[in-house]
Amino acid sequence: MKSTITDVAKLAGVSIKTVSRVINMEDSVTEDTQNRVSAAIKQLNYQPNQAARNLKGTNSYTLGFVYDNPNAYYVIQMQEGILAECRERGYELIIHPCNAKQVDIIDEIKSMAKRSQLAGLVISPPLSETPEVLAAIEELNLSYVRIIPGSHNSAESTPCVFVHDHDAAYKITEHLIQLGHKDIAFIGGDKGHRSTDERLNGYIAALKAHQLAFKPDYIIDGHYTFDSGATGAKTLLSLAKKPTAIFCCNDEIAAGALFAARLSGLQIPQQLAIAGFEDSPFSRQTLPQLTTAAQPTNMIARKAAALLISHIAAKRSKAKIIQPAMHQHFEPQLLIRESTQLNSQSIKP
Repeated sequence: MKSTITDVAKLAGVSIKTVSRVINMEDSVTEDTQNRVSAAIKQLNYQPNQAARNLKGTNSYTLGFVYDNPNAYYVIQMQEGILAECRERGYELIIHPCNAKQVDIIDEIKSMAKRSQLAGLVISPPLSETPEVLAAIEELNLSYVRIIPGSHNSAESTPCVFVHDHDAAYKITEHLIQLGHKDIAFIGGDKGHRSTDERLNGYIAALKAHQLAFKPDYIIDGHYTFDSGATGAKTLLSLAKKPTAIFCCNDEIAAGALFAARLSGLQIPQQLAIAGFEDSPFSRQTLPQLTTAAQPTNMIARKAAALLISHIAAKRSKAKIIQPAMHQHFEPQLLIRESTQLNSQSIKP
C-alpha cells in the first residue's frame, strides 16, 4: 500500500504538522527533526500529494521548465536533472517547449505560468538570455533561475547557473594547437545564443595567446545541427588553404563535419582533426569518437532546480534565514578522443 503522511509521522516520532513543515521546507523545524523526517520519507518512499498541497494553501509546489532547443539529448538530460531534484524536494514539474522567435512568446509564457500556478521557472538558453522574457517573469513576481553561459566575473543580480563555455573552448583550441595545428577553423552554432559567442571568443583568445593569426575565412556561421556541420565543413574544405583542424560549436555539428570530411576521402585525425562540445551521445556514436568538452547537463539542471527551490523557500520564510547562494558555476572538461589524436586519453579536472 502507498505510504501516507501519518505513516511518516509515526516512524519519525513526530506530529503530522511537523512532517508537513519539513516537506514545505519551513525554517521552524530543528535540524535533528528534519533529518529524522527526511529519513522516514526516504525509507517509506513517501510521495506528497502535490494537488492537495497546492489546493490547501497559497503556496504552490510546482516548477516549470521552459525551453527552445532542437537538441533532444540536451532537453532530455535537462528534464531528468530537474525532475530528480523536484522528486527529492517534493515538487512537481511542468515541461513547456516553445519557439523563442514567435511573436506571442511573452504572452504564451505568462499564460502558462498563471494557468499552472507555478512556484518558479527554470529557463535555459536562448530564453534565459532574452530581456523581454525576463521582464515578463519579473512582472509576475515569479521566482526563476537562469542557465546561461558565463564566468565567475559575470555581473548578474538574479539566481543563475553559469556554464563556462569560454574557458572550455579555449582549452579545446589550445589542445589542437599543442598537437601542432596552426590552421584551425571554427563552425558556429545559432546566432543569438550566448553559447555561440562564448565558444567563439574562447577559440579566438586561444589563437591570440599562442600568437596564431585569426583568419575570417575559417569562421563559419551555422546552427546547432548535423546538416550545418556537414555544410560548414564542405565550405572549409573547398578553400585554397584548407584548415588542418576544425573546432565545432557542439557535437552534432562536429558529427556532420566528420561525415563531410570522410566523404571527401580525408583520414581523421591524420589529415583533419575535428573537435566538438558538450559530450552528447553524438560524440560517442561517430567513428572515430569525438574530442569534446564534457558538459554535465543533468547535474547543471539539478543544481538549477535546487537553487530555485532554495530561493522560493527563502522568499516564503517570515523569519530571518541565511540567504541561499545566487550563483552556481560549471566548467565543461576537455575529453580527448581519436578525432584529434590516435591515442585516446582524458584530461581530468
